[in-house]
Amino acid sequence: MEEQEAPLEDVHEEIHHHAEHARERWVPAVALSTAVLAALAAIASLLSGDNVNEAMFEEMRALDHWNYYQAQGIKANELESRIQLLESNHAPVKDQDRLKLSTYRERQEHAAKEAASEEQSAKRHMNRHHTIAKSVTFSQIAIAVCAISVLTRQRWFWAVGLAFGCAGLAFLIWGLSI
Repeated sequence: MEEQEAPLEDVHEEIHHHAEHARERWVPAVALSTAVLAALAAIASLLSGDNVNEAMFEEMRALDHWNYYQAQGIKANELESRIQLLESNHAPVKDQDRLKLSTYRERQEHAAKEAASEEQSAKRHMNRHHTIAKSVTFSQIAIAVCAISVLTRQRWFWAVGLAFGCAGLAFLIWGLSI
């Protein structure tokens, strides 16, 4: 599942066009800051996509472990039923069968631990994905608000855009630390 990116290339080009023809000295700084914000958004988008992909792979591995757990459980239950039937009829039970039953139960226990570990790791990657995806969103909002500042010639929009950019950076840093 890959992150969908907003079509901000046109906005970015429009800002650069205005920056080239602007009389205000702050407009080129807006263009530069939007370029930095676009790079931040691109990096965050890649990291977010990587984390969601890793979470899905880990979920699939967890399912494989749970399937193995079930298979070992079925084998163990079948063998246990056979042993109980033999014991109820006072028939001899092979030591090999008791050992095999123990092996099935051990494999089952190991598979459950592995599945739980994979599920926990998938949850961490999914949490990281959600946090970094917020970084992408805030960075894209920042770019749009910076564009508004150039189009309206209002510097305070640029400040608001930079604030959104800082929020995007904060979410990126937070997501990487999870």
